[in-house]
Parts: sequence; C-alpha cells; structure tokens
Amino acid sequence: MPRSLLPTALGAALLLAPFAPAQAAVEPTGRIEISKMMGRWYEVARTPNALQRGCVAGASDWKPAPNGFAVVQSCHKGGSNGPLSVWKAKATVSDPRTNAKLKMSFFGGVVSQNYVVLEHRPDQGWLALATADGKYFWLMAQRPVLPAAARSQALARFRQLGFDVGRLEFPLPMGS
Repeated sequence: MPRSLLPTALGAALLLAPFAPAQAAVEPTGRIEISKMMGRWYEVARTPNALQRGCVAGASDWKPAPNGFAVVQSCHKGGSNGPLSVWKAKATVSDPRTNAKLKMSFFGGVVSQNYVVLEHRPDQGWLALATADGKYFWLMAQRPVLPAAARSQALARFRQLGFDVGRLEFPLPMGS
C-alpha cells in the first residue's frame, strides 16, 4: 500500500473497528434476492461516522465481480458541488442462507467490516443496512429522493428493530 494511503486506511480502520456495540448483534429479518442489490443506491440517512463526515449526495454502486461484488462508494465533501470522495470495497455474502450478511473489505483488504441488510423492500425502492454490531446504520434508496411515505415506513421499521432513529442524519440528496 502506498504510504499516502496509510493515514486514510488507519482512519477507516478506527471507524470500522468494532468498538463497544450499540446493541446486541443484529440479524436480518429475512432472505434477500442479492441480484436486486445490484446497481446504484443513494444514501437517504445514516448514523454519523468519521469516514463520511461532511459527505452529501452519497451513493453506492454494486456490481457482480469474481467471488462476490465490487462496491464503489462516493459522496461530495462539504456540499453537493464539493470535491468527490470515492472509496472502493469488495463484498462477499457471508451467510448464503439469507444472503443478507455481507463482509466488505476496503483499501485492498486492509480494513474489513461485517454488515447486515436488515430489510430490503425492492417494491418500494429502499433497504436498511447496519454494521453487524448495530453501531452504524443506513437507509438507502434506488432513487436520489425516497418518497415521504416510503421513508416513514423505513424509519418505522428501524424503530421496530430497536434502532434509535434520532441518531440519524439526513445528508443532502444528489442534485440538491
């Protein structure tokens, strides 16, 4: 790894390292169809974290790759016209029974983190995602803006699953 990337990788390692869990380990609510995860997902809401501080207009692009998936995450720092930050990850399904537990590795495998797709509603265009320890969670949508009714339903689902939606921040969507 080039030395110029080392501070970024170490910062990500601190962000993604499992500190004291916010709650018990989270579990998926059902099986997901992984092919419906492919494509672009826009960040609607997230819990604050160091790597995404100052990020707006966040998105994740998922594509099939050998032995899993290639994920390119991006956001604009400081505003929708701010500089683009991009980081790449490799993802693999770690629980084929549900397809909802994923292991992602960042920075060439230096940092890895386990995630759980808590809920996937392709008919409504959203999914709920969390780190396996429940400390961080995201609401993602297939369109830059999630309709109000779907957003309310997604937030209600987070509450049902025991997450504190008061911790969420709602960064600007694409085009804002």
